[in-house]
Amino acid sequence: MTINDRYLAQGPRVGIRHFTAADREEFTALARESAELHRPWLFPPADAAAYDTYLRRLQEPLREGFLICELADGRIAGYLTINNIVHGAFRCGAIGYGAFAHAAGRGLMSEGLRLVLHHAFEEMGLHRLEVNVQPANQLSIALVKRAGFRLEGFSPDFLFIDGAWRDHERWAITAEMVAGKTV
Repeated sequence: MTINDRYLAQGPRVGIRHFTAADREEFTALARESAELHRPWLFPPADAAAYDTYLRRLQEPLREGFLICELADGRIAGYLTINNIVHGAFRCGAIGYGAFAHAAGRGLMSEGLRLVLHHAFEEMGLHRLEVNVQPANQLSIALVKRAGFRLEGFSPDFLFIDGAWRDHERWAITAEMVAGKTV
């Protein structure tokens, strides 16, 4: 098996695949190296125990986790999770994501996000994905805007992050908004 055979989907520069236990060392090292980029927005697992807990949670039926990896060398560029997946008439999920410092500003997360959107809408059968972003997180807002998400509202005191309840903007995208667009 070649490195590219592991991917669920591939674009020109990145592929997406599921998290594995074998990714623990690389992921946690990248999380530690990227702490300055992530703070105060997110806190990915930065040690083995936290990663193992995170990996176990991603095995729950209402979650999916994807690593966004560079095709050239397989290095993890970032990650995206779909949480609170609801099937039936709703067919929705909430996403969270993060880029690692070495990949930031290179367009790899944009490409990876588009791959995950196509996978979620085509393979997983979802219809709608939502993301909640703190208003001051302009890089994250720019990412979802590029992907075609629409701003749907504002949620005061929405998520408990870094010791306080934080306001968030609600962004969403549906399968129809992505249909026909290529990666």
